[in-house]
Amino acid sequence: MQENYLAKWLNNELSGEELKDFMKSEAYASYQKIAEVSKTMEAPEFNVDKALNHFKDTNLTKKVKVIQLNPIRKIMRIAAAVAVIAVGSYFYIDSLNENIATQFAEHTQVILPDNSEIALNADSQVSYSEKKWDKERNVSLNGEAFFKVAKGKRFTVSTEDGVVAVLGTQFNVENREGYFEVSCYEGLVSVTYKGKEIMLPAGNSFLVINGKVIDMGTPKGAHPSWMDNESSFKSAPLKYVLDEFERQYNITVATQNIDLNQLFSGTFSNTNAELALESISVPSQILYKLEGNKVLFYAESAQ
Repeated sequence: MQENYLAKWLNNELSGEELKDFMKSEAYASYQKIAEVSKTMEAPEFNVDKALNHFKDTNLTKKVKVIQLNPIRKIMRIAAAVAVIAVGSYFYIDSLNENIATQFAEHTQVILPDNSEIALNADSQVSYSEKKWDKERNVSLNGEAFFKVAKGKRFTVSTEDGVVAVLGTQFNVENREGYFEVSCYEGLVSVTYKGKEIMLPAGNSFLVINGKVIDMGTPKGAHPSWMDNESSFKSAPLKYVLDEFERQYNITVATQNIDLNQLFSGTFSNTNAELALESISVPSQILYKLEGNKVLFYAESAQ
């Protein structure tokens, strides 16, 4: 964990990936416990008159003994108290937000307060404020998700690469490192990328790979293929295909003497690993070796 994660975490400035790393750390679990305990703390009842009388009876006739505290210890005590208060306050505020995440080889469904639906693909995370939902329908996404938005106020999906906005529609958003794709399946979608707004009617997609806008063509079907347990690609660098295989099967991928920038068009199954490996390796003219939870893709010359 990076040393500055705690400060950024307290200020709610962690990115999706940083938050995921922080949530896996032992420190995160400790701060959760502090927050839970701090919520149950209550100040004891204090009778001022009774305390003053007791002080007069027991202390005024005695010499006052002054004990010089070690300045460093005093500072540390103050810092510890501030930390407990800050962590407790943060968790109280953060408890207003909902965070849902999937692991490798895992999908899940999310129902929002207005009955809008989110289908979350593997290794993805969404978060939103349930308390503020009536005023602001905003979802933060890191990964890939398909949205069925109930009609109503403006609905936005915020990612590190861009913002997607609608009133009521169905669309898919994928935001991975170096990869940003939005596909509209119903209604009209507004995509803001680098300050420029692009309007996507139903049946259109917007794709950016490594900062370059790619012509995607028309998405097929009524929803993305991953919802039918398939992963489909059109002229995508092989690197992203192998990354998606790793996410869908939780199988560690290694490569040897392979051009990861070569383009791949095709589909692989998300339910049959051997079939998926064949679907990737044959059109790419590469070989693979699967051993347990690891697979090596390699060129024939690398045997």
